[in-house]
Amino acid sequence: MSGFTLLDPHLGWGIVGALVFAGACIGMLAGIFGVGGGAISVPVFFETFRTMGVADDVAMPLAVGTSLAMIIPTSILSARAHSKRGTVDMALLRAWILPVLLGVGLGSVIARYAAPQVFQGVFVVVAGTNAIKLLFGKAGWKLRDTMPGRGVTALYGAIVGLLSALMGIGGGAISNLILTLNGRGVREAVSTSAGVGVLIAIPGTLGYIISGWGKPGLPHDALGFVSVLALCLTMPTALLTTSLGVRVAHALPQAILGKLFGIFLALVSLRFVYEIFLK
Repeated sequence: MSGFTLLDPHLGWGIVGALVFAGACIGMLAGIFGVGGGAISVPVFFETFRTMGVADDVAMPLAVGTSLAMIIPTSILSARAHSKRGTVDMALLRAWILPVLLGVGLGSVIARYAAPQVFQGVFVVVAGTNAIKLLFGKAGWKLRDTMPGRGVTALYGAIVGLLSALMGIGGGAISNLILTLNGRGVREAVSTSAGVGVLIAIPGTLGYIISGWGKPGLPHDALGFVSVLALCLTMPTALLTTSLGVRVAHALPQAILGKLFGIFLALVSLRFVYEIFLK
């Protein structure tokens, strides 16, 4: 076990304040973009755990697992708020339940053995591809006008589950890309992606707890690859800001919403490119 916890006095209150502020940002992102906020919480948690003295090969899956746990309440709140506005595709969510669960299970197993660069590389590829499409794609930049047949749709669900489990996100970045490439509007894609987050976060969190159980080098507060204290510091402000984010999303024009999401994902991609190649 690591010799540190988040409450260790010599770490300073700066880390505590940063996590509380990050929680507010996570909640806003969950509401605005239909994502669980993992694209912010994973980098924040990763740097926090490294500051605590946790080795990179433990800090990265710990950040991902803690992020998935963080996504549970924000995804539920975001999905409920979007559902009340009638923009969530419930039929697609039902079709994705089993494939998403299978993908999340596989990702949780991989998490115990993968190097930190695997998680970071998945972040760069998925978030970067989505950012390019949203920022530079034309209106007709899509694969088809409707979702494909049952088999391909199920495969999409498994991919969403697998990559989301490796990235520590609620699947919003990936499912947004899939849905918009298959003819869905940005607002419907964002709303449905909030529901996808619920399908991913709960089994993903359980998988990371099991995968990390007994792993050497974890902080004292950790349950497997989930930090309890990090959750306690970020969750309250995240819950307070999620509903506000939903109101912002439905007030913005779809074109502006898409561009903002693209800028956000581009910044996340650049952050991990720096981590992999330049640091």
